[in-house]
Amino acid sequence: MNILTVSTLYPNPMDAKHGIFVQTRIQQLKRRYPDVNITVIAPVPYFPIQTPVSSFIDKDALPFQRVDEFGIEVYHPRYLTVPKLGMFWAPFSLTKCLKNTMTHIDKSFDLIDGHYFFPDGVAIKNLASFLQIPFVCTARGTDINLIPQNPLAKSMIKKVLIDSHFNLAVCDALKSEMIALGSPQDKTMTVRNGVDLERFKWSDPTEQLAKKAKFGIQNQLVVSIGGLVERKGHHLTIQAIADLNDSNITLAIAGNGPELSNLKKLAKQLNIEDRVLFLGVLNQSQVNEWFMAADLSVLASSREGWANVLLESMASGCPVVATNVWGTPEVVSEGSFGELCERTTNDIALKIKKQLNKTINREAVRRYAERFSWEESSTLQFDLFSMVNDA
Repeated sequence: MNILTVSTLYPNPMDAKHGIFVQTRIQQLKRRYPDVNITVIAPVPYFPIQTPVSSFIDKDALPFQRVDEFGIEVYHPRYLTVPKLGMFWAPFSLTKCLKNTMTHIDKSFDLIDGHYFFPDGVAIKNLASFLQIPFVCTARGTDINLIPQNPLAKSMIKKVLIDSHFNLAVCDALKSEMIALGSPQDKTMTVRNGVDLERFKWSDPTEQLAKKAKFGIQNQLVVSIGGLVERKGHHLTIQAIADLNDSNITLAIAGNGPELSNLKKLAKQLNIEDRVLFLGVLNQSQVNEWFMAADLSVLASSREGWANVLLESMASGCPVVATNVWGTPEVVSEGSFGELCERTTNDIALKIKKQLNKTINREAVRRYAERFSWEESSTLQFDLFSMVNDA
């Protein structure tokens, strides 16, 4: 079976963490089903002039074609994105980009495995029609729980949901919303992300202390990992730590984004700048080390499809506090040793304090995460792709 995976959410040499969840999913599928041949088209947006509303990378900064470290052939064509016109322009620009890219690929495919419904899904639908092959598309979060608030985007997404051969969601909450948008029930299913249990090691109390010592931390350690944008709620976590008024708690924030300056100012205004560490962007090995050192991780998002970072934390032996939104209750459920909270500083602080006052069995936290291996998800994907291919 020859599969063409298409998504603008995919790592590239300039941004190794961008869309890593898509990369991980196809790697896990390939590992379990080596006879599946996968080629990736991961388009990169560009605009010829850098402006305050345009921060796209130089269109010449990436190779057009490469073979990644897992032996998967990846193409990085550029598609023109016009600032402030994305809802109208991007689907058509991306369609043209994908069709042009196919002239450089000397092979045929049985189906398209698409990720993200807008603008990707619209262009994938057009490409599938052009190639006369079936396609499936996976919802990731904001493509279903935010973007459809725009009427133009919503109308295009609904057409993708109807025309696709199957629609996948990473959590049941997104699946329900997709059905509400018009996806036929009999071709909509949940395929959750797993966690890489080999990559994310867990720490017992002795190893946890050793990791803390490596980072020069003696306090209880809380970590918050994610892009530095309002949606991730780092500002709420900083405020919650300040409200606890406990000098024995250190907060470490990993990620980058436009809110970095504001978050640093907030920590200073609250007089806790000496207990808030900004770690910048971490690779997955570094994320694992910080989780192994941490007593707790916090995710104060306003929206999440399926938050991989929660499973990665628990796989490292670190319990979590997370806002009760979208797919998060499907991750932080009974037996998870974690806490769901409301997206208020008061409740976040309350749940942080509650968790830090507990005696946590880190091995038990790890065992809970082991329920979410990639085995089941990869099997579901393979069976579905085979069914679509045979239809």
